[in-house]
Amino acid sequence: MTTYEHKEMFDIIGVGLGPFNLGLAALLDPVPDVRALFFEQKPQFDWHSGMILEGTTLQVPFFADLVTMADPTSRYTFLNYLREHDRLYHFYFLERFLIPREEYNLYGRWVSGQLEICRFRHKVTRIDHVEENGISYFRVEVVSAATKQSSVYHAKDLVLGVGSVPDFGPQFQGFPEEDIFHSARFKDRLDRCRKAKSITVIGSGQSAGEVFYKLLQEQKDYGYRLDWFTRSGGFFPMEYSKLGLEHFSPDYIYYFYSLPQEKRDDRLKTQDLWYKGMASKWIADIYDLLYERTIGNREVPFSMLAHTEVQKIEQVEGKRKYRLSCFHREQEKGFTHESEVVIFATGYEHRIPSCVKNLSSLIQWDEKKRYRVELDYRLKLTKEIDNRIFVQNAELHTHGVGSPDLGLGCYRNSVIINQLAGKEVYPVRKRNVFQQFGVSESDENAGVKQPAEPLSVSSS
Repeated sequence: MTTYEHKEMFDIIGVGLGPFNLGLAALLDPVPDVRALFFEQKPQFDWHSGMILEGTTLQVPFFADLVTMADPTSRYTFLNYLREHDRLYHFYFLERFLIPREEYNLYGRWVSGQLEICRFRHKVTRIDHVEENGISYFRVEVVSAATKQSSVYHAKDLVLGVGSVPDFGPQFQGFPEEDIFHSARFKDRLDRCRKAKSITVIGSGQSAGEVFYKLLQEQKDYGYRLDWFTRSGGFFPMEYSKLGLEHFSPDYIYYFYSLPQEKRDDRLKTQDLWYKGMASKWIADIYDLLYERTIGNREVPFSMLAHTEVQKIEQVEGKRKYRLSCFHREQEKGFTHESEVVIFATGYEHRIPSCVKNLSSLIQWDEKKRYRVELDYRLKLTKEIDNRIFVQNAELHTHGVGSPDLGLGCYRNSVIINQLAGKEVYPVRKRNVFQQFGVSESDENAGVKQPAEPLSVSSS
């Protein structure tokens, strides 16, 4: 098949259209000086659709939509979405700060449907860096799912926003996907769960809590046994105090980035409950339902066990059932457990997209094969060129716990857009929180009087 090559030079091409790149596209819409194009292989905006359950919401306020924290006057705010769909008063009387997860998905589709620079059903298959006739650029090969036609586009810069993928070990894969699966597929597999005689949920974050609660609600109707294991020390709530939330701010990014990489990695190990725990509401709802179900000392076929690591799974011979080899980490005791369905609610991981394979020698990697990322979200490269590669939500190890947080998406996009435009399009304020995260040089011997100045964001 002939590959059609577009000669137009774009300022930036985006790979992926999750919330962060979609927010970037929306904020670029009123910036005529930047020519952009975004590609996504999915047929439409679709964010965690396998976990869109009744009663589930985002874990951040509606201010953390695609654009508000950078430009509250934008036509693409969630509030404008409500106005356009005659739902302003409904949301007003709802008196909640949190967007229902299903409505957030519809909001994203509403925004993307208005942006001509967003191309769904297009998969980026290969990216090369080209230097010819004194000009350097990225050559981006894209395949249309509708026509199977391959096209090539040229761009000065790239932004990688491919998101994360379900994370559960390869030793747990290869079994029937209807029986053993990640929570990202839970909604699609709910009918299978209803036919099972036993279900085991693994993990203790928000997704695990939502899955367990949904199954607990339906347990009386379908009669299965329900077990919940986590290798964590307990079923804990996410840190949600006001001063704790200040760690999801540009100020903390500046501080975290200033630390040596070894200290960053050590610090991240202690911050699990800032982004991996459950909302207190879900813990309360689970407890309340268990209390109601056990009134009169009624027996409920369930268990909850922390400190428990699932090390191996094997199919029980001759049965559609699986034997889990488990290890209680605190007691240092092994045991086995059998279940017809196993759901891994074990989070997500960021993988390097295959389309950047040919750029590997251009990109700097750290000792753990992770991107080296500048403070302004540019990848560090092995040589000086006139082109840049920006990343979205691939910099947890360099920028801290706020990287996957929707509330910081507008800040990161403001930093990126200001570099693309060569001027301040969206203001990036230096001080946004009350507390101080580090000591400036002038404070070291004189006591702390003023918040330490954050590192400046380079526009080079």
